[in-house]
Amino acid sequence: MSLGRTGESRAAAQGADPHRWWGLVVIALAQLMVVLDATIVNIALPSAQRALHMSDGNRQWVITAYTLAFGGLLLLGGRVADLMGRKRTFVIGLVGFAAASALGGAATGSGMLFGARALQGVFAAVLAPSALSLLTTTFTDPRERGKAFGVYGALAGSGSAIGLIVGGVLTEYLTWRWCLYVNVPIAALAVFGASALLHDRPGHDDVRLDVPGAVLGCGGLVAIVYGFGEAEPRGWTDPLVLGLFAAGALLLVAFVWWQARAPSPLLPLHILRDRNRAGCFLTMMLAVIGMFGLFLFMTYYLQVILRYSPVRTGLAFLPMTAAIVTGSTQISARLLHHVPPRLLMVPGMLLAASGLLLLTRLTVRSSYAGEILPSLLLLGLGMGLTFMPVFATATAGIAPRDSGVTSATVNTAQQVGGSIGTALLNTLATTSAAAYVAARPHRPATVAAGVVHGYTVAIGWAAAIMLLAGLIAGLLVTARAPKHGPRPQTPVSEPVA
Repeated sequence: MSLGRTGESRAAAQGADPHRWWGLVVIALAQLMVVLDATIVNIALPSAQRALHMSDGNRQWVITAYTLAFGGLLLLGGRVADLMGRKRTFVIGLVGFAAASALGGAATGSGMLFGARALQGVFAAVLAPSALSLLTTTFTDPRERGKAFGVYGALAGSGSAIGLIVGGVLTEYLTWRWCLYVNVPIAALAVFGASALLHDRPGHDDVRLDVPGAVLGCGGLVAIVYGFGEAEPRGWTDPLVLGLFAAGALLLVAFVWWQARAPSPLLPLHILRDRNRAGCFLTMMLAVIGMFGLFLFMTYYLQVILRYSPVRTGLAFLPMTAAIVTGSTQISARLLHHVPPRLLMVPGMLLAASGLLLLTRLTVRSSYAGEILPSLLLLGLGMGLTFMPVFATATAGIAPRDSGVTSATVNTAQQVGGSIGTALLNTLATTSAAAYVAARPHRPATVAAGVVHGYTVAIGWAAAIMLLAGLIAGLLVTARAPKHGPRPQTPVSEPVA
């Protein structure tokens, strides 16, 4: 009895919320919805294209409109969370995301669908940083933070794969429109849970929105990601592509210049000056480049080359999802308190790169059980080992007033990496396939072999990018294990309301 009272008094002294684990369920549900929406329409895209009469050149905007708006506006969304309060922006993001999803599901033309997907990205940019900053300020004990970030990292890593599975089931048994409608009941449940379980805090009145910074930063990201997207149909030397890259680089340079002088910067540069955070941001971006590229190629490989149905294609990714969850919750979450983060991140990237290298041996007759499954398991386990320490280390020790923008930067790295990975690796695959077919007699078997050759070349580049991510994590992320390093001061000092 006395021990119980001692534990209760210790929890009270720490300001622990007795409903915090149920609150984690709400936060995780919202995060899963945002992450899986980047891929849930992939398998449904052929059906949507036929229904809305999209051209082959325009169909990419179903994906790109979402990732561009999401990645380009995340930094602004983080500052909005700091200004207005996290719970308020969390609920606004959920309601807006649900409304945009309903609009997209009811689309009567391609333009309406593109606009709805962009609107989804806008509200996701408000929702995602609010969710992560709520998690950061709710779980202040290092051990509990490790468990909470294990769950969060598993969802961040596996959400894209779950989207492929759900998209396949909804497309085959209902209609492609339900890949968007499904967000409405999920968001409604999360809004109800947030109202009952999450505690609000007042926004910081001294935070001001940096409008010039938002224009420069978001504009630069959008230009670069759009340039990568246009490189696939136009080629790398096209004047528009080169102009977009140049404009994006100039805007980002101007953004950094302005952030050093702005009275209320959108992205305080001291966040990036910390080598551990910078290493985490770079590792996240590079890791997701490789992972998103794999989703794209394996989806087409399974459906076009091996003739899998949408459901079977989605289920083929299930072992990878299980491996991500296992690596994040059963390995990283248990070890992060005892070992430095890079001792999880570096092996994770090596495992992921090994899985991708195995896939470079694909042929038109490769078997799932013998060649594809082992690769997916290695990749999933490696990503699970990596995601959780990245999220935990990037947000550790941040002042409460900067928690929203730091969370947004983590998500920005993830979304920009996904956008770049899809466009960059798809261009490499297409170019390699065209060169392969052009150098051989034109036969149906040659075309199929050329397509697979393009996939393997791009996956090889993805493996190299994973190795680069591991190198960056090993060199830059020098933080000690929480058990041996200093306890975080600022987040713990702010009690949960």
